[in-house]
Amino acid sequence: MGDLFPALGDKMIEVKNLSKIYIDGQLQTKALDDISFGINKGEFVAIMGPSGSGKSTLMHILGALDVPSSGTYILNGKNIEKLKDDDLAEIRNKEIGFVFQAYNLLPRTSALQNVTLPMTYAGIPKSKRHQRAGEMLTLVGLGNKLKSYPNQLSGGQKQRVAIARALSMEPSIILADEPTGNLPSSQGNEIMDIFEQLNNKGHTIIVVTHEDFIAARCNRVLTLADGKIKGDR
Repeated sequence: MGDLFPALGDKMIEVKNLSKIYIDGQLQTKALDDISFGINKGEFVAIMGPSGSGKSTLMHILGALDVPSSGTYILNGKNIEKLKDDDLAEIRNKEIGFVFQAYNLLPRTSALQNVTLPMTYAGIPKSKRHQRAGEMLTLVGLGNKLKSYPNQLSGGQKQRVAIARALSMEPSIILADEPTGNLPSSQGNEIMDIFEQLNNKGHTIIVVTHEDFIAARCNRVLTLADGKIKGDR
């Protein structure tokens, strides 16, 4: 097993005795069952598990999209489960860069404008938004596609735009949910190349995946089954 609780100065994420129970009438489903782990600043972690293992629930909690039923989740020193909705929204916008399987790009908006969206919500001035969006698109190899629309881009290029958007607010962590799920393996490996380069620059990256070849590209793999951590390597 890996080091569940890294040294305090290095800790980006701390999860202690975390559980999530969904209630539907008389039926209770325990999606996460008393799990504990820590993630260091600068780690590159895969979360794996079969359907129903709890990995999607864990991803939603790590991304401040949901809160646990019990237990503690601390991100960058902030106790997430105690925050109000407005505070959670700010965490999602400033602390976490999301990359989704479906890209979630606005179809009638250029690559540059798609990348500026989180900065627009944060009230960053237009000139600074555009400058930073251009820098992020150049970083992911799309400096020549700033004015291109999603329907003019390949799947791999769309995901690169999504990664640039995730980076735009300089988040504490990049949280990628099945980021290569809609891509052929060659493009999937290109996306993982980008994540690897970002990780080498110090970015903390968490990838939720069911694909072994994706997990093999990460430095650490947390494996879930039946809501519990079954492996940490």
